[in-house]
Amino acid sequence: MKIAISGKGGVGKTSILAILAHHLKQMGKEVLLIDADPSPHMAQTIGIEDPSGVVPIAEMKDLLRERSGKQEGSPFYNINPMVDDLPDRFMLEKDGLRLMVLGAIQTAESGCACAENTVLKRLLTKLLLTPSQFVLIDMEAGVEHLGRGTVARADYLIIVVIPSKSGVRTAKKIQELARQARIPRIGFIGNLVADDEDRAFLTEALGEPPIACFPDTPLIRKTERAGRPLTEIASQFAEPARQALEAILSQPA
Repeated sequence: MKIAISGKGGVGKTSILAILAHHLKQMGKEVLLIDADPSPHMAQTIGIEDPSGVVPIAEMKDLLRERSGKQEGSPFYNINPMVDDLPDRFMLEKDGLRLMVLGAIQTAESGCACAENTVLKRLLTKLLLTPSQFVLIDMEAGVEHLGRGTVARADYLIIVVIPSKSGVRTAKKIQELARQARIPRIGFIGNLVADDEDRAFLTEALGEPPIACFPDTPLIRKTERAGRPLTEIASQFAEPARQALEAILSQPA
């Protein structure tokens, strides 16, 4: 199954995706995480040593330009580049969780990144089509990625939302765009939910109840500041993770 996660910046989507990945692994599933956020943090979140040494594929400009087939001075590039060998070359593993970091082109005044984006979209599409594993994609914050089609053919989109009016506005905009992109199944996960009042607010504001709510707790912040992987404390969130995965896996395609 192919699951993408999105949300307003700072709502905790990377933390929640790492926790869900851990629980899927505990269920005996094969899990591949794809960090497609321009500011990738998944490597640190799952405990990969020296995450600063992880080179995002998007920063490998020569490789990407070569694979796109774009010639110097030419406005044309290959829309179907060869990417079959990239997963093996750029995949990392930690405690049974596999990770690829896509990243993004972040050079100022670098001009059009058509070649890079073409290869990244092709790679993501190919991995999304792999039927034998769970592919969990950590998208960039906000709504822009839906306009680029980078979650094409995802089976399910999780939208993380916190109990605030601004959080709900962004979440509903993401839902609207995801429907336009014809993502078949979409669900909200509440985060930083303190009490029943927060749950009621989200249900009313969203027009439907979240499939799960993660608590407002300092545990994640303290773990991150201590430099420890969140997978160490994933068992503390077993109930909301179970609720979320049960809802995702039980919905018909």
